[in-house]
Amino acid sequence: MSKASGFHEEEVLGKAYDSRLMKRLLQYVRPYRWWIVLAVVLLLTMASFRIGIVTLTQITIDDYILAKDFDGLLDMSLIYLAVIILGFLASYSQAMITAWLGQKVQHDIRMQVFGHIQKLQLSFFDKNPVGRLVTRVTSDVNVLNEMFSSGVVTVIGDLFMLALIVGMLLYYNWRLALITLVAVPLLLIATFIFRAKVREVYRQVRLKLARLNAFVQEHVTGMKVVQLFVKEDRTFKQFDGINKELRGAHLRGIYYYAIFFPTVEVIGALSLALLLYYGGFRITDGLLTFGELVAFIELVALFYRPIRELSEKYNILQASMASSERIFDLLDTNPAIVDRPDSPEPKKFEGRIDFENVWFAYNDDDWVLKDVSFSVAPGEKAAIVGATGAGKTSLMSLLYRFYDYQKGSIKVDGVDVKDWPIEKLRSHLALVLQDVYLFSGDYADNVRLKDPEISDDEVKAALTAVGFDRFLNESPDGIHTEVKERGVTLSTGQKQLLSFARSLAHDPDILILDEATSSVDTETEGLIQKALDRLLENRTSIVIAHRLSTIEKADKIIVLHHGELREEGKHHELLKQKGIYHKLYQMQYKKQEAAGVPR
Repeated sequence: MSKASGFHEEEVLGKAYDSRLMKRLLQYVRPYRWWIVLAVVLLLTMASFRIGIVTLTQITIDDYILAKDFDGLLDMSLIYLAVIILGFLASYSQAMITAWLGQKVQHDIRMQVFGHIQKLQLSFFDKNPVGRLVTRVTSDVNVLNEMFSSGVVTVIGDLFMLALIVGMLLYYNWRLALITLVAVPLLLIATFIFRAKVREVYRQVRLKLARLNAFVQEHVTGMKVVQLFVKEDRTFKQFDGINKELRGAHLRGIYYYAIFFPTVEVIGALSLALLLYYGGFRITDGLLTFGELVAFIELVALFYRPIRELSEKYNILQASMASSERIFDLLDTNPAIVDRPDSPEPKKFEGRIDFENVWFAYNDDDWVLKDVSFSVAPGEKAAIVGATGAGKTSLMSLLYRFYDYQKGSIKVDGVDVKDWPIEKLRSHLALVLQDVYLFSGDYADNVRLKDPEISDDEVKAALTAVGFDRFLNESPDGIHTEVKERGVTLSTGQKQLLSFARSLAHDPDILILDEATSSVDTETEGLIQKALDRLLENRTSIVIAHRLSTIEKADKIIVLHHGELREEGKHHELLKQKGIYHKLYQMQYKKQEAAGVPR
């Protein structure tokens, strides 16, 4: 399993720079490399213009202001204005290009991550919380956007700026330059200490934020339980504690920033003081002009600006390395269930299903299914019954190839499901689950699932076939009636009817009902049952049901017990055997009698 499955992965910060990760990240930039070249050229141009302004200032003071050449001063002012305008245009263009670049790279990475997640097997989602995967697609990708838009490219400009400044200082007066730069070691020490402190704070912020996100997601999703057991105050106090820890971590970061930046200013002021003191004597001695001293002052001010920005870039780079490592861990998690090369496919789909000595376990040798064998002929209606945990749903998960079995064979029309192209296999199947998931949108969206080949008329026909038309008649917007997130405004029965209509609209060759009527009222179940009697004709179907009354007319009933196939036959045949099915039927009949439900 990849590192992506580690529960405490948010605690790991990693190195500030990892050549392996950076090499992979730069692959996403390759399609836009010429834009990067242009952005770098603009950055270098901006740095040159800034240094050029300093040079113009020195020349203007020494050659025109002190010389009282006012005509030349006007010309220099116009040149100065032109350089500022050109610098503004270069800065604007560079900012737009890097922002655009960051958004493009962010889009490409996010599409790749989301597409990869869709290919992963269900067992991966059993072990990885949804909130963490959402964080990969959102927060972690956003961090990379910041690196590309304001990190890597601008670092090049900052380093070039520093090199130009040092060069100009040495050009004007190398002795004065050395005296001015004597405070740099102090700056390096302050930066090193700040970096170490902020690194730990950043790790704490990531950890506290991850805990806060997990807590919010869990308790908002389970809000019904929180309110049902009157745990609002206790939950609020827990949230307050986690939130205070996050606030404390952020405040510690602010504290270090509040110390570091004034420290840089003090060190800069120290350099300026030394410059003024020593430079004043050099002017008196005639070894330095007044314009050069002003240029020195401006260059020193410019020198400390990229130093501060490089400290910020360090944090961005460190965050980007941590986020990229988590993203690449996810992308490096290979799907366990994939198409085999040159997978065969029957020319004509008939709908025959054969389970042959199937063994399956979710974990090692903890077998859920043990040597299960049965067949379902084309057009036959088979029912699977058994106590909770008998392995009924696991059978359907294997047929859909959500999981792969360890031993035996499952064939559809004589071809092993492992040899079928996954998309083709599932296109012939339709599954109605007990726990229905609806998407935000409307009735039509939830039935057709964005399939443009399913028309509005076909949507209406599917809804009418399952008895949902009475709810449509009560809705002014018909099939375009809004459905809230997860269908919270619909009853359990309405959601299951929509799910059933969804399956019918896609016209499957094999229809699977996994306890689809177990949570609906008697009237709604009657609607579904009437639709089933008509719609399951000439269609292979498998019905998993707790209510045995719904499967009495099945062509074949398969009884599972502790993962083993114990009985098989028609309803009346199994009752005569006085076995497991008979006991289940009698127990359910007695419960119905006790509850006053007609048999």
